[in-house]
Amino acid sequence: MLEGGVTGMSVRLSDDRRSGIRYLVHINVRAEWDDEKSGEHVVVDGETENVGPSGALVHLERLPEVGSRVQLTVPGLQGTTLQTVAEVLRLERNPVQPLAALHLLGETDEWRGLVWEHAALLEQQSDEDDEVEH
Repeated sequence: MLEGGVTGMSVRLSDDRRSGIRYLVHINVRAEWDDEKSGEHVVVDGETENVGPSGALVHLERLPEVGSRVQLTVPGLQGTTLQTVAEVLRLERNPVQPLAALHLLGETDEWRGLVWEHAALLEQQSDEDDEVEH
């Protein structure tokens, strides 16, 4: 486990439909939204599966609805807490690991500098650690 509840793996994902490289790193996050059906304010802690320059795939025990907006908080990363709003693009309702694909609607420059670029460094560290072990 690295700084701020972060773990890194040396897998790089890219896809023509996405805007940039996504890094497979696990970063602690908190998601908040208002459930339209129940009217309940939902707060769920989770972690990223992968991080891109304008969003992330996030593991959450409870999932928001597709098209809804969530307040996403990344606590303590590099000594700073980042809060941003994201839209839910799609869900993976796997009972073992439910995932929400989130696209940022704000603070994208901050996200790139504090989260995405940090994810690249974590991946590089993980790659270097793997090379030392072999």
